[in-house]
Amino acid sequence: MKRPPPGAESDRVAELAEALAVMLDAGLSPRSAWGAAAEHGVHPVADRIVAGAAEGDSCAAAVRRAAETDELRSIGAAWRVAESSGAPLGHALRTLAETLRDAAEAAREAEVALSGPRATARLMSWLPACGVVMAAAIGTDIVGTALSPAGAVALAGGALLMLAGRWWMRALVARATARSPTPDLVAELIAIGLSGGASTEGARRLATDALREYGLRAADDGSARRMLQLADSAGVPAVDLLTASARQARRSARADARRTAAALGVRLMVPLGVCVLPSFLLLAVAPLLLSLLSSTAGGLG
Repeated sequence: MKRPPPGAESDRVAELAEALAVMLDAGLSPRSAWGAAAEHGVHPVADRIVAGAAEGDSCAAAVRRAAETDELRSIGAAWRVAESSGAPLGHALRTLAETLRDAAEAAREAEVALSGPRATARLMSWLPACGVVMAAAIGTDIVGTALSPAGAVALAGGALLMLAGRWWMRALVARATARSPTPDLVAELIAIGLSGGASTEGARRLATDALREYGLRAADDGSARRMLQLADSAGVPAVDLLTASARQARRSARADARRTAAALGVRLMVPLGVCVLPSFLLLAVAPLLLSLLSSTAGGLG
């Protein structure tokens, strides 16, 4: 199955969140808003949420049961915090939509930056196998070499190194592409709780409970805690500080993605030198040398 473009799910969920926000602000009930989203195909999950609500679930509970991605779970978490604190659902969903749009843009930037190193890893991982084909093409007796003790050791060692190199490079690429779809979501959730009139401690508790309920990774809220302390000591609105902190976290995540992509090209040189090139020598060069030595020894005999 074709892999969806980077950020596609974040964009689709952001579109869903914005559509729901508009309908809720226009006076539709939550169930009616989800029904309209399902009728017009805004997102496939809307059909499952409408079905869950028809069975008696609240909209937040229906989202929890139907959500299959972190982006959709973040809608449920924001919905739960807004419902529990009394915050306007439309504002909460618009805030989340902005977060998801930023995440989608960061994913696209990271994909562009990682395309070069990923293509290099894919190409170099096949170098040893291409070496075997080249050796056979120039007349090397691969089968005969494999039946000799030295040849069997060389080919087995080369195959193991090739597999290890492929696994190592794939792991490096996977680590470079892994990131949270909604950086510093906890700050956004606390801001939603505060906008609904919850106390500082109550908003933090609502955010933590929502993250746990929807199976989202509980990010360190150290920055959120610092913003809350600053707002308390300076006597300024904490919501604005938390929102600004979340925006900065998203900018930092985008910069980190670009730095990771730049560093990946260098890191790939390690498995290349340790595994891939030795594997090429064992699978392509060693059989050729052994075949020549065998032919020479046979001619002298």
